[in-house]
Amino acid sequence: MKVLLTGANGYIGKRLLPVLVEGGHHVVCLVRDPSRFTVPEGLRSRIEIITADLFNSESLAKIPHDIDASYYLVHSMTQSSGEFRDLERRAADNFVAAVDRTNSKQTIFLSGIVNDEDLSEHLKSRQDVEKVLSRSKAPLTTLRAAIIIGSGSASFEIIRDLVEKLPVMVAPKWLNVRCQPIAVRDVIRYLTAVLHDRRAFGKTFDIGGPDILTYKEMLLGLAEVRGYRRFIITLPVLSPRLSSYWLYLVTSTSFSLAQTLVDSLRNEVVCRLGGIEEIDDTRCLGYREAVRNSFSKIEQNEVVSRWTDALASLELNPEFGEYIQVPEFGCLKDRQKIEISRSDIDLVTENVWRIGGKRGWYFANFLWVIRGIMDKFLGGVGLRRGRRSATKIETGETLDFWRVILADRENRRLLLYAEMRLPGDAWLEFEIKEEKGKWFLFQTATFRPKGVLGRLYWYGVYPLHVLVFRGMAANIANYREASLR
Repeated sequence: MKVLLTGANGYIGKRLLPVLVEGGHHVVCLVRDPSRFTVPEGLRSRIEIITADLFNSESLAKIPHDIDASYYLVHSMTQSSGEFRDLERRAADNFVAAVDRTNSKQTIFLSGIVNDEDLSEHLKSRQDVEKVLSRSKAPLTTLRAAIIIGSGSASFEIIRDLVEKLPVMVAPKWLNVRCQPIAVRDVIRYLTAVLHDRRAFGKTFDIGGPDILTYKEMLLGLAEVRGYRRFIITLPVLSPRLSSYWLYLVTSTSFSLAQTLVDSLRNEVVCRLGGIEEIDDTRCLGYREAVRNSFSKIEQNEVVSRWTDALASLELNPEFGEYIQVPEFGCLKDRQKIEISRSDIDLVTENVWRIGGKRGWYFANFLWVIRGIMDKFLGGVGLRRGRRSATKIETGETLDFWRVILADRENRRLLLYAEMRLPGDAWLEFEIKEEKGKWFLFQTATFRPKGVLGRLYWYGVYPLHVLVFRGMAANIANYREASLR
């Protein structure tokens, strides 16, 4: 079967893709920027990649006419604009028009549970998209889920952050709202089970695990699995805005995502629409089982995807392909060049590929932590995003407060773009190459200032930059624990 997969670079899309391929399907992946779409070598010959944008209806003409079914997995929870719902409806409208020109017999949509009254803007938007997709000639199958528990999911990482960082929590009253979490492996199983099953055509199913818990019980449940003792005090006086700041400052989430989550967490998300068990009656994992499974994947460096991996199209961010060529003119640079022995080439490459996360930045890590805290208070992403894997880096994913623009292991080049709050654009590049018969580590920090403020910033912190960048390059070249896991 030929299947169209939108959101192929997203948290769910990355996990669904190999399952579809293993099921014998030919998958057409629709992505905005193929340079950020990394596919395991074993899958490349079995998929097709098309570059298109759901906001550009003309680009959707590239969708093959002979597709049999399609998955609509495009969604952003990080857009705080009041136009968010209009943008999502417009994207869905364009998708329906494009799919109706094909032979598709089914559209599968992953939505949120919308059984409560007075829905949040986020859940209203999900409901709007359902209505738009249902107007397609291809019958719609909608799976509605609450919180998805899995390594790298936004919900799981936020719960983990809160539990691991706060022995005592003074929390808002929405912690007493009930939800029905579901393991990501069960979401993937249901998404594949309904494919081409006529019993699912035109149907909507609520999907959830066996446990109905309050958010407080979920926090304490994760603490129990990890062997932590935690105390939670809920207060009715914490407003939605204060709650958003609380989540933003304590966890790795962005402020816009924190606002969206807090707005949605006031809604009870418990399954009411049954029927999915008639198609797949496999037992779902319980909450604690799902948590244990998630930590097992983290500990084994098997996190397939993270919520930060995809740049949500609804945020209208620029294409990151534009940043692969680091500008030369109008920029301020710090260049470090360290000679390395031929026998150390692989070791130094490994050191570069393990930068950030738990290993840190090789020199003055406390300064990087301080910079991350400052970035949080300025409304940036901070340093808490970490990295997906301790040993692997892929183009497009996040690395602390950087975005990986290029990860070319074969040619020993790593290029990062700063997503921290800055009065300009910043790149950090590592390259290991030969020059006149000798091997060197080249480390280049590039800053393109915006106006006078940008230049004042660069020269104001220049002494620290010299200290940090010089020490970092030297330590990368000489670090001797590359086998550390």
